Amino acid sequence: MKIVSGLASFIGILFLTWILFEVVRKGAGALNISFFTELTSPAGIAGGVANAIIGTVLITLLAALIGVPAGLFAGVYLSEFGSYSRLGSLVRFSINVMIGVPSIIVGLFVYTILVLPFKHFSGYAGAAALAIIMMPVAARTTEDMLNLVPNSLKESALALGTPRWRTTLGIVFRAAKTGLITGVLLAVARVSGETAPLLFTAMNSQYWPKSLNEPTANLTITIFNYAMSPYADWQEKAWGASLLIMTGVLLLTILARILAKEAKK
Repeated sequence: MKIVSGLASFIGILFLTWILFEVVRKGAGALNISFFTELTSPAGIAGGVANAIIGTVLITLLAALIGVPAGLFAGVYLSEFGSYSRLGSLVRFSINVMIGVPSIIVGLFVYTILVLPFKHFSGYAGAAALAIIMMPVAARTTEDMLNLVPNSLKESALALGTPRWRTTLGIVFRAAKTGLITGVLLAVARVSGETAPLLFTAMNSQYWPKSLNEPTANLTITIFNYAMSPYADWQEKAWGASLLIMTGVLLLTILARILAKEAKK
C-alpha cells in the first residue's frame, strides 16, 4: 500500500510539475509592459490584456462579496443550529448537490434570469454566476472547520454568559480562522479559471471596463478566444494570461499560509 500510495502521489506531482513547466515555458515570453498596460488588440498588432485583468479582478471581487458571506453564514447555520434538524439536512444536501453542478449549467441559469430579461450581457451577471459557484464551497468548508472546534471551548464561553452569536463570531471563528481562510481561498480558486459561466453572462469586450453593467473583458474568455485562434501572437498571449492566473492563485495561497503562521504566534 505504501508503494501504491507513493506511486499515485508521484504521478499527481509529475503532472502538476509538467503543467506548471509548460505554462511557464510558453507564457513567460508574453509578459512585458504592454501586456499589463494595453488593451486587447487584433492579431498582428501589439497589445496586451490589461482590460481583461481589470475585468477579472472586478468580477471576482464582486462574486466574493456575494458568495463568501452567504457561504459563511450557511456554514455557521449548519454547524451551530442545523446539525440534527430536517431543514439542516435539506440545506446540507442542497449544498452538496450544488458543488457537483456543472458550471455551464450555472451560467445558463444566470443567463436565463439576468441576461435575457435585460437583453444584454454584463459583468454583474458574471459575478452572480461565480458567486453561486463559490457559495457552496465556502459553506461546506466553513461547516467542516467549525465542527473541528472543540465543544468544550463553546461551552466554556456560554457558561460565562457570552451570547451565542458572540461566542460564534468572537471565539469559534477565531479558533477556526486558518481553516476559514483556506475555505475562502478554495472558493476563489474554484472560480478563477471558470470560462463557461462567463460565456453566458459577462461575455467579453475589447474596451476598458467602465461599468459592470455591460459586456466585460475577462482573462478566461480572452484565453479561450486567443488559444482557439490560428494566430501565434494571440496564442502566446493566451499562455501569458494562463500564467498570470496560475501565479495569482499561487500568491494567494502563499499569503494565506503566512497569515496563518502569524495567527499562531
